Amino acid sequence: MKCPRCVQRIHRSAVQCPHCGFSMRDLDLQYGKGEVRMRKLSDAAGVLRLRERKKASKWLDEFEARFPQLFFSVYYGALDEMSNIRQFGMWLLNHGAFEDVDLSRPNDGGVLFVVDINSRTASISYGYLLDAFLTEDDTFKVLSAAHPYLLQGNHVKALNVVVNKLSAVLRKRASHARRSPEKYEQIAGNKQQGMGDILQRIRSSKQPRTYTKDNHDYHREETKR
Repeated sequence: MKCPRCVQRIHRSAVQCPHCGFSMRDLDLQYGKGEVRMRKLSDAAGVLRLRERKKASKWLDEFEARFPQLFFSVYYGALDEMSNIRQFGMWLLNHGAFEDVDLSRPNDGGVLFVVDINSRTASISYGYLLDAFLTEDDTFKVLSAAHPYLLQGNHVKALNVVVNKLSAVLRKRASHARRSPEKYEQIAGNKQQGMGDILQRIRSSKQPRTYTKDNHDYHREETKR
């Protein structure tokens, strides 16, 4: 994973970044230490109409039906100038208490799509259980596909693109895992955490406080790199 402050690579179990000294305590000081009660669809900015909210909720439910061990959430907000969307997304997924997510789906298996309507930037954060199945390149490509719709203010279309493209990536990785489960267990780095069970549940998706993987944000400047 990458440090959300200096963007240098660090081990996901690191208490703090060895390069810049960043730790989750820094975010707790900025945003608070308590849990944040929220729902999978949290539209604090009020950008979705009622009909659009119904569509969005349906897509999030369909994601859970496809991946019984995961959940997808989205947060629309207006972040202040001092907030970093990459860091905020990590903090929110760690502290989020999702009222409409079953306890069998921990934040470890959560995906959080954060949209800042002020800067028109977006970010994807995900729990460490998805480390073996998603990469920063994956999330960048997903957000790149949604970026034109975010610029247009078409948030419901952008969300639809993100959910569908991310689902396609996960289905593809699940297919690979079915053929080479040992490879994915090695990537996960710890069989004791039940990686074999995670793989099985992803392959069987047609049947009925967390430290997260670094999120990856997307904005216009990213295209220049």
